Amino acid sequence: MPWVEANGVRLYVERAGEGPPLLYISGSGGDLRQRPNGFDQPFAARFDMVGYDQRGLGQSDRPALDGSSAWTMADYGDDAAAVLDWVGWDRAGVLGVSFGGMVAQELLVRHPDRVSHAVLACTSSGGAGGASYPLHELPAMAPAQRGATQVAILDTRWADPAFEDPLRDLVARGLTLAAPDAGSAAQLEARRHHDTWDRLASVRCPVLVCAGRYDGIAPLGNAEALAARIPGAQLEVFEGGHAFMFQDGSAWGRMEQFLLRPTG
Repeated sequence: MPWVEANGVRLYVERAGEGPPLLYISGSGGDLRQRPNGFDQPFAARFDMVGYDQRGLGQSDRPALDGSSAWTMADYGDDAAAVLDWVGWDRAGVLGVSFGGMVAQELLVRHPDRVSHAVLACTSSGGAGGASYPLHELPAMAPAQRGATQVAILDTRWADPAFEDPLRDLVARGLTLAAPDAGSAAQLEARRHHDTWDRLASVRCPVLVCAGRYDGIAPLGNAEALAARIPGAQLEVFEGGHAFMFQDGSAWGRMEQFLLRPTG
């Protein structure tokens, strides 16, 4: 059965493909029942890829929380290490997207021997390197304001009504404006306190930081700071916003190329 016992929480896991081992860590609100997901991307078949629903989301457990048991980013990082244990991988490549990139940073600094190389996409370090947009503030907005804000921060060009992009209309129609459930709210609260800045200098594996030029959630300046902070990290900037992987046709290929390269 695709379940992992991780730090007192049961996580739902999926695995597919053949090739080098790759752990895919999804963003805020990720749910493997939603399509498309990481397994549907054009590069996925080139890897033995594992993805999972993070605690409180999708088909993973939703344990009760009280004021004394809030989840931390360290918990999410340790969950990722527990998934690697379940698969039986001593080391693997890691692709973390948005919130998943924050989790990947925790994995890199808390379990450095478990990651062979990592791609950190549309994400931020927090602290002195800059925080991503405070998504925890969205639920307090009126629905119309919340929807307009979500569209505008996904791609800063979308705030201009004259800018034509079919993806903007598709995203706007698919937005979920309901208040987050307990699992999503707990994830957003942990995200609010994300800060790896002072620990990133300890990272020693190869890292590729990927950013969208027009990302209003994880701005380009944050990616530049993140790449500068991690020793030897590379930075790639793509033509798009927070969803640059679907806007710039070169993005998946560049990430695949990096993740397939041999490491020592």
